[in-house]
Amino acid sequence: MKNTESQYKKINYICRDLFINKMKDYGSAWRILRLSSLTDQIYIKAQRIRSIQTLNEKKINESETDEFIGIINYSIMALIQIDLGIAESPDIDLKKALTYYDDYSNSTFELMKEKNHDYGEAWRDMRVTSLTDLIIQKILRIKQIESNGGITIVSEGISANYMDIINYSIFSIIHLKNK
Repeated sequence: MKNTESQYKKINYICRDLFINKMKDYGSAWRILRLSSLTDQIYIKAQRIRSIQTLNEKKINESETDEFIGIINYSIMALIQIDLGIAESPDIDLKKALTYYDDYSNSTFELMKEKNHDYGEAWRDMRVTSLTDLIIQKILRIKQIESNGGITIVSEGISANYMDIINYSIFSIIHLKNK
């Protein structure tokens, strides 16, 4: 588990660093995105990963790892949007955005540790293709919950699904780095 925590934190640092640099380039323009738009962005990235895995060919010079990083950052943006609501214009600076980013990263990390304890790091025996399919399944669940106006009967809800997507993406990157 200590190895997982170390690997997880390294990947989280890479994602956070990219988030910082994109905030420096674009500001918080993402704050105007509706939750459904962020969900669709994550879906597009997951489908591209699946396409790369299926066709074993790509024409755009971005790797599966790059796409998983994008999924992680879009998922954290979605969690922030759930918390703050949608803005009419960019409304938070880098410092405030990073506070939210770090809070959600830490919460997701804690969730990973709890699930790893209960599941015994079963993800280590999974394939990246299976993790990709689970991410797509989670996205489809989110889309259905969004279609239901955010109301669930027995499900964990949208935030829990985004957090699982983040963890599955980090697990996938760990696998890809170990190849």
